[in-house]
Amino acid sequence: MKKWIASAILLAILVFGSVIGFNMFKASKIKEFLANRPVPEFPVTSATIQHEDWTPHLRAIGFIEPIQGVTVANEVAGKVVKINFESGQKLKADDALIYLDSEVEKANLKASQGRMPAVERNYKRMVSLFKKGSVSQGKVDEAEAELLTLQGQIEGYQATISRRIIRAPFDGIAGLRNVFMGEYLKDGSDIVRLEDVSRMRLRFTVPQNDLNKIHIGQKMNIFVDAEPEIPFTGTISAIEPAVNFQSGVIQVQADIPNEAQKLRSGMFAKANIILPTEKSQIIIPETAVNYTLYGETVYLLTEQTNEDGTSYMQADQQIVKLGNSKDGSVHVLDGLKKGDVIATSGQVRLSNGARVKIVESDILNKPAEIPAL
Repeated sequence: MKKWIASAILLAILVFGSVIGFNMFKASKIKEFLANRPVPEFPVTSATIQHEDWTPHLRAIGFIEPIQGVTVANEVAGKVVKINFESGQKLKADDALIYLDSEVEKANLKASQGRMPAVERNYKRMVSLFKKGSVSQGKVDEAEAELLTLQGQIEGYQATISRRIIRAPFDGIAGLRNVFMGEYLKDGSDIVRLEDVSRMRLRFTVPQNDLNKIHIGQKMNIFVDAEPEIPFTGTISAIEPAVNFQSGVIQVQADIPNEAQKLRSGMFAKANIILPTEKSQIIIPETAVNYTLYGETVYLLTEQTNEDGTSYMQADQQIVKLGNSKDGSVHVLDGLKKGDVIATSGQVRLSNGARVKIVESDILNKPAEIPAL
């Protein structure tokens, strides 16, 4: 019995010993593998810092409006007897658009004009008799008053007839006609939209902190969704004299030539106000910047040497101070210098002291054509 127990204990010792031995052997081999494994190198693309000229700009948004635009309306009520234009027609200033019925006014004008010769002769006769002493000054005054009253009536009828001819107030393009032949129009009815689109305007706002950066005559590039790749050149023509005390912004107006008539009123527009060019600045791709709650950093790549004399590239985080950005580039105010090499892509897997391998890639280049979805 004792011999059987001793055999079982010995067997258990052998089993557990072999397991422990195997685990120790496995751990030593893993340690040996890790010790001999080469340090991983992460592929990144890079860029070498060079001095460049930087032309910053202020961004703004607004809406396009015409240099002149009005909804033409009638001043007096009446029936439409003639329409002298079509929708979309180019019009000149003072072109007649529609005629309202004015037969009654024309009849009254004709009657007053018919009385004019007799009233004029009566006035001249009274003046002649007054010089001879045959009538009093009162008779002359009465005749003159009658003449002036009749002249006023004639001018009033002429003005009323003229107001029944609706004319274009300036050169422009007519919109869609809103009236029809024989229609009775109340005073103030919308007839057609007329706009002078030879030159357009952009009205936008800028923060009061940037007021010292803008001035009359300053150039700006304007983009609209209808022509996203074509910048329209505008010029600041007016700056509101007062800042809005509630929002802290100031209204600005820019004039935009529109010879090709590609701009239309009401278009939403983005504007880049061009500021003076700064020489020899540090400009880097926006893809190189890591934006965090604690600030902006880039990975600076430097060459290091191993104990065996071989070299490798190491990535270290560098805090940078950034300025404005445009077209995928950003202006660096502090933290980098000419000749520094930075990572422009692949930073997601990097940490301080990580080894990197610089590779060539065109993934950040803009394609010649955007693929259709």
